[in-house]
Amino acid sequence: MELSISNLSLFAATLLIGLTAGLCFTWGNAVTPGIGQLNDLDYLQAFQKMNRSIENPLFFAVFFGSFLVGIATIFTSKGMSTEHFRLVLLAISLYFLGVVLVTIFGNVPLNQILDKTDLANSSLEELRVLRKRFENPWNRFHIIRIITSMISFALLLIAGIGK
Repeated sequence: MELSISNLSLFAATLLIGLTAGLCFTWGNAVTPGIGQLNDLDYLQAFQKMNRSIENPLFFAVFFGSFLVGIATIFTSKGMSTEHFRLVLLAISLYFLGVVLVTIFGNVPLNQILDKTDLANSSLEELRVLRKRFENPWNRFHIIRIITSMISFALLLIAGIGK
């Protein structure tokens, strides 16, 4: 395999989307079920702290870099067969729709509601209502992210085989 911009960008997009798929899978497989067993206050505090800590430059570089490098892969697809190009295009489109947009318009608004809540000064009833408003919708959006990130990753792996 030659070392070209096309190959490098496909490798980078695959790596970054793979990292995101791994994060989504792990979060949905271990983190949310684990903290889901906590009482309302502990659950909301834990989620609030995790949301605040994940917002860091490395996360944003991987999360948004996946899409940006994917776009670069589409535009540098010289020498890629039509079949492989379609796989890359589908992978990046799925990632954008099912991960980036779902995060921005689904998970982030819920995270912002949680972040703005003073949990320490909330009543038990307010905590119960907030958790009910937050947990199930957040998890449903996240399942979309798990599925689409994993499919995107798989499509990029397939596109890279025999390119």
